[in-house]
Amino acid sequence: MKLEKSLIDRIVSLRSEGIAGKQLSPSQLALVYQENWFNLWVPKDLGGLAAPFSTGLKFLRELAYWDGGLGWTVTLCAGANMFAGFLSPATARDIWKEPKVCLGGSGQVNGRARVVENGFEISGTWKYATGAPHLTHFTLNAWVDDGSDSLGNERYFSFLVPREQVRIHSDWDTFGLECTASHSFSLDQVFVPVAYRFELTREGVKADDSLYAISFINFAELTLFVNYLGMYQRFLDIIMTQLSEKVGRSESDDLRVQEQIDRLTGYSAENQVELDWGIAVADRLEQFGQDLEGQYREELEAEVAQRTRVCIALMRSRVAEIMPWGGIKAAQYEEELNQVFRNIFTATQHALLNR
Repeated sequence: MKLEKSLIDRIVSLRSEGIAGKQLSPSQLALVYQENWFNLWVPKDLGGLAAPFSTGLKFLRELAYWDGGLGWTVTLCAGANMFAGFLSPATARDIWKEPKVCLGGSGQVNGRARVVENGFEISGTWKYATGAPHLTHFTLNAWVDDGSDSLGNERYFSFLVPREQVRIHSDWDTFGLECTASHSFSLDQVFVPVAYRFELTREGVKADDSLYAISFINFAELTLFVNYLGMYQRFLDIIMTQLSEKVGRSESDDLRVQEQIDRLTGYSAENQVELDWGIAVADRLEQFGQDLEGQYREELEAEVAQRTRVCIALMRSRVAEIMPWGGIKAAQYEEELNQVFRNIFTATQHALLNR
């Protein structure tokens, strides 16, 4: 799934449209639909690409390298479309009859789902639904009234709601990832049938695909992780190019610039190590699938959780360290370096890996 040069050129040429419009432009969406990227993880019998986990991660990292906003939107929406494997086959087939189906929503547990005949009545507000303007269905987590488990703990479920039943609040006004249009949304006593309720657990899987043997939290951690790696590498490469252009101006400047270039070279090498680790661990998670049990599974899942968070914290501090090397050019809104910086700063506020 490596991006060909013609696709890269098109992605780059359309990038400014999404930023200016504060949502993916019609041309950007046409490209996504043409390449079927929202269905990256969807089973083939539903018209999806059913990409192996590591293959999909490499693709998302490359997409984020060329356009962080587009990469982030595809990642979040493709991750939500992966919920197809947690729905009953009949429900999934009915939804995926629509060729431009796109799911997205919030991982927050918020709102209430009241049990009613044949379904639930849901009310509440949820934040940060990436791709809100083009979503066909919104996903959410809600506390279920009368849904306590045997120990009396309150339970929540995940739900799918068609966009015509959702109110979108146009409140995404950030200085980075503008095109993701991650607006809030709300429901007011909306009926949701039982078939549109699902659980993001191994027990809730309905599809026969090795991808679904991976815990959803690890899936989410690694898909976001490669986005950060892609945006960060682009940031390093742009700074490297700018510094290289300064070599030869004066002996004193050359010494300082060379030290900076050497440091960037080291950071890039470390970034590649992290990518290689992420791809390798993705292969292990998918290869072993259901055979991963007990302590070994727990250790691997804990490794993913810890290493991704430590790496992103380090990455963020280094971006802050390096940004001044770009000079006044780095402060100009239309410069790509400034755009990538804004995307990284905004993306790293995501709650999942911001701990």
